[in-house]
Amino acid sequence: MQRIPSFSIDHTRLAKGLYLSREDDDVKTWDVRILEPNHGHYLSTAVSHTIEHLFATYARNSEYKDGIIYIGPMGCRTGCYFLTRGLTDAEVLDCVVKSFEFMANYDGEIPGAKVEECGNYLDHDLKGCNEEAAIYYEVVKNLTPEDMRYTYYLE
Repeated sequence: MQRIPSFSIDHTRLAKGLYLSREDDDVKTWDVRILEPNHGHYLSTAVSHTIEHLFATYARNSEYKDGIIYIGPMGCRTGCYFLTRGLTDAEVLDCVVKSFEFMANYDGEIPGAKVEECGNYLDHDLKGCNEEAAIYYEVVKNLTPEDMRYTYYLE
């Protein structure tokens, strides 16, 4: 089998950030890299799950909602994937920055986290989500669209 492109990124050097992972026609897959890979600190499943719910809820209610396709956690628990259509890099960055600022400050009921709405409704951690989102917000708020490429991390 052919090696998929995302496995060609050097995960020993990959920093926290926001990266364009792939383009398929008009769909862009973004690597929302909340934590550095292989550094011993990973998102708990509860934190990752809560990020998924809050990020999806905020982004799908934002001014960019028509360009949001999917938000989902990475299996390695260092971030999530964000799929968009028809949004510029600057719009994606703005959406991510605003989403993580929202998550860092959110204090309320987790959207979609009731037994009838969620397949694992007990596995959430709002406080942990707030903390990780606040740290990541400090990273992405200073990025520019030019920073959103893997160039440095290609093997």
